[in-house]
Amino acid sequence: MLKILMTLLLSSLSLLAASGSTGEVAPDITMTWVGFACLLVFVVGYYFVAAEEKYSIDKAKPALFIGTFMFILVALYYAMNGLSMDLVHTQAQHLILEIAEIFFFLFVAMTYIESLIHMGVFDRLKYNLISKGYTYRKLYWLTGILAFFLSPIADNLTTALILSTVLITIEKHRKDFLVPGAINIVVAANAGGAWSPFGDITTLMAWTAGKGTFTDFMFLFPASIIGYLVTAILLARVVPDEVPDFDASKEVKPKMHEGAKVVMFLGVFTIFCAVMSHQVLHLPAMWGMMFGLSLLKLFSYSLKKKYGNEHFNVFHSIAKIENNTLMFFFGILAAVGALYFIGWLALAAVVYDPSVLGPTWSNIGVGFLSAIVDNVPVMSAVLKANPAMGLDQWMLVTLTAGVGGSMISFGSAAGVGVMGKLHGIYTFGAHMKYAWTIVIGYFVSVGVWYVQYEILGFYHIG
Repeated sequence: MLKILMTLLLSSLSLLAASGSTGEVAPDITMTWVGFACLLVFVVGYYFVAAEEKYSIDKAKPALFIGTFMFILVALYYAMNGLSMDLVHTQAQHLILEIAEIFFFLFVAMTYIESLIHMGVFDRLKYNLISKGYTYRKLYWLTGILAFFLSPIADNLTTALILSTVLITIEKHRKDFLVPGAINIVVAANAGGAWSPFGDITTLMAWTAGKGTFTDFMFLFPASIIGYLVTAILLARVVPDEVPDFDASKEVKPKMHEGAKVVMFLGVFTIFCAVMSHQVLHLPAMWGMMFGLSLLKLFSYSLKKKYGNEHFNVFHSIAKIENNTLMFFFGILAAVGALYFIGWLALAAVVYDPSVLGPTWSNIGVGFLSAIVDNVPVMSAVLKANPAMGLDQWMLVTLTAGVGGSMISFGSAAGVGVMGKLHGIYTFGAHMKYAWTIVIGYFVSVGVWYVQYEILGFYHIG
């Protein structure tokens, strides 16, 4: 396990050397004691993240430790050797900005999810689904298809959070339904997000970097949906074809709280604000999310005036969000940022050279690296390295970074979010039991891309 992690890290994507505001270039300190120490800390820490179920340790604990400790070690090395501390300060500031965008985006998305739970929206949805007499297998397909087509609009993380909440309200105990159902949602959300600039952070990054137009990304639809369906069909075989224990005649139809529909509208409007703030106003996406949160707070105040303090309090929803998920993201992104600053991620610039692996095989490898390191920093690495590639290869790396993150449970924001929602049920071990189905779907997606882009040449209008 450790050897595999080290090999993949060393064969990862190149990053340009970090530079400070004064134009100073950060020295390469990979072959120093701090370089090897940080690499060891990262590998060991990631082992405990992966072995969360075995050691009964929350994944956020080792992630947060390695993320903070590695940067402290780097800062100590700089201080001990008289190197410019401004470089450390500047790099830390840039990293904080990157983390904050994801952190606050997640924070608002989770707050809305908890608010919708409180308002009875998901209980009502659960009732509407189960009262129709659908089997577990039909519910599995329904939640998966919803995830695939909702993700391009609402983004893969929000989609996964919403539908995993529906999943756990349908059934709280049967792992033979919950585990494949959770994997199905994660794979569907990531695959659906790969063909829309709004669907995944990595796709959004590629779009805003000018690697393709809006319509260019939509040509990834065939590869995304066919790869997803292959995985979904294989997984469906283990889902019980039984009707959940539910008698609609004996159950009281859940009633949504007053104001629930407005909260639903505000949730959709908040996603719209996030997209518009980024694309039109050139502000971070989290700015629009935080504006949406302010609207939710104002609406909460009006409900309190009308129905009393206990009807809906947005701060109660904030108190229930999965803080371990937020801490996990902070730790992992900080740890990868430290590896970037040290210089480890700059060792393999040669992989894109046609005489070595070439762009196609390198981009296929990006998918596997995304599953381990998380697809956001990996895509950031590709964009910063900016290898000379055509539109077809940029679309391939967009596809592999998005879909490849599904291969390991913590390889994407959607997977991490669902792990938080189905804590103790959807775990690393439970996911890896069926990971082979995702790998097959991944290569099917790449195969569809190859036929469409390289053989048929169908990927651009005009």
